[in-house]
Amino acid sequence: MTKPTEAAAASPAPQPRALQALTREELLAAVVEVGAPAYRADQILQWLYEHRVDSWEAMSNLPRSFREQGQRLWPLRTLSPVRVQGSRDATCKFLWQLADGAFVESVLIPANPALYGDRSDRRTLCVSTQVGCAYGCKFCASGLLGWKRNLTPDEIVEQVLAVERWQARQTASDSHPPAAQGGRAVDNLVIMGMGEPLANYAHLMKALTILNAPWGGGIGARKITVSTSGLAPQIRQLAEQPLQVQLAISLHGATDEVRARIMPVNRKYPVSELMAACEYYVARKGRMITLEYILIEGVNDALSEAPKLAALARRLHAKVNLIPYNHVDGLPWKRPAQAHCEAFLKVLQQRRVTATLRREKGHDIDAACGQLRLRMERELAGAAAAPPR
Repeated sequence: MTKPTEAAAASPAPQPRALQALTREELLAAVVEVGAPAYRADQILQWLYEHRVDSWEAMSNLPRSFREQGQRLWPLRTLSPVRVQGSRDATCKFLWQLADGAFVESVLIPANPALYGDRSDRRTLCVSTQVGCAYGCKFCASGLLGWKRNLTPDEIVEQVLAVERWQARQTASDSHPPAAQGGRAVDNLVIMGMGEPLANYAHLMKALTILNAPWGGGIGARKITVSTSGLAPQIRQLAEQPLQVQLAISLHGATDEVRARIMPVNRKYPVSELMAACEYYVARKGRMITLEYILIEGVNDALSEAPKLAALARRLHAKVNLIPYNHVDGLPWKRPAQAHCEAFLKVLQQRRVTATLRREKGHDIDAACGQLRLRMERELAGAAAAPPR
């Protein structure tokens, strides 16, 4: 009998990999590697993405020994909401606590015709990609506590699955709207929650590949919008990706003078460089870009700024989404009066720009990115500092 070689004896055991981070090809290879039939991979994916189970134990047509092995090798790391805030307009904000104790947010939005100009039966989930944000936009709550880390692909994917599980538990209640057409709670994604998505490019693209795949989330690429504060190199990189996702630019200022005041990223990628990257994206993809423009009183809402914004939009053949500022505790900015927002919109439309004014979702639950997480972090910090009774 031959002894195992030193190399074989020292061969490391497979490292656990979160199930939601595996593509079908990766899972298939992993299943075959442990000696199981290849068809087990598709059974697992069906349980995860069609039935949206939250444990290996629930995968009842798999042998118990295989389920136990799967839990060790490909753990199903699920999220449960720490808090859920419901809005009068049926918007729901979710606060999740990750395995390391960090908090991130997602927001489920019942769309209306003014949200990207599409039909009103959509249900859109706003997804986070980072814990905190390093880009320090002056009007945003996400970066107030700094940047901690990137989310992993499974943590991005799991936000969608966790919301759908939550929605499934609410269907018996009249106080919650029904799921979207096709039985899914989420049929559109906007990647503009906490963090700068394109600063977590590799993890984001893997997560989107999984969420788009027919064996995975099954969400059409053209129903996925990635938002960026203006990382020009990554915009060019995204232009080379085969996945036909939509692109939104968090512009918020049509000139370097205005934009640099509220968006530090403009110092590295000024408007001219950002526009050149966007033109490259449009040329490569043939897709219309959306320019996001938060209207902040006394900062970027002067009617004289509207023609400058219109010129950029016409240059890119882009549409403009105007968003009245959502107040953040501790920040000095204010939203303009509704009549002023309407006047700003009218100037754009007079210049033949496709533009919408967002009829706000979730204002009564502080739906702006990072606010619920910020409040939770402050509560925990206050509790830790309080003297013992």
